[in-house]
Amino acid sequence: MRNIVDEVNQNPPSPALEVLERVHAIMHLYRSAQQRSLRAGPHDLAHMEIKVLGFFARRPGASQSDLAAHSGRDKAQLARLIRGLRDRGLLDAIADETDKRSTRLSLSEAGKAMFAALHRHDGALAETALEGIAEADRATLLDLLERVRANLEAGQA
Repeated sequence: MRNIVDEVNQNPPSPALEVLERVHAIMHLYRSAQQRSLRAGPHDLAHMEIKVLGFFARRPGASQSDLAAHSGRDKAQLARLIRGLRDRGLLDAIADETDKRSTRLSLSEAGKAMFAALHRHDGALAETALEGIAEADRATLLDLLERVRANLEAGQA
């Protein structure tokens, strides 16, 4: 009698599942390359630290509460991340004019320089990933991925 695990391992995944597995594998490779680059740099940033810096790069003057609402992350975790980024000189903070209990955060000059370098690296990494793929094919891929995203969002309703 065959073991059920053997049968499962012999059956290839459905084409739909294979597409999503490959997207996942690509993102894993991308994030791994990104992390190697960051660890080799002067700041040794973790993934969540990059996300926090990106949030304040796009929304200078936002508060920790704004970040918590946007990310859905625990406020205590975010407070530790923000404190660490401030201690490393990557985030600046000023008191909110209307609510002195709240602090407005933005990238410091060092944070802006580091984030710009990260952005340049990410662009180069993206170009490496898409090397040899024609612009028309890139546009088609973007359209298809957008449809996948929209289908998943519609399924959550």
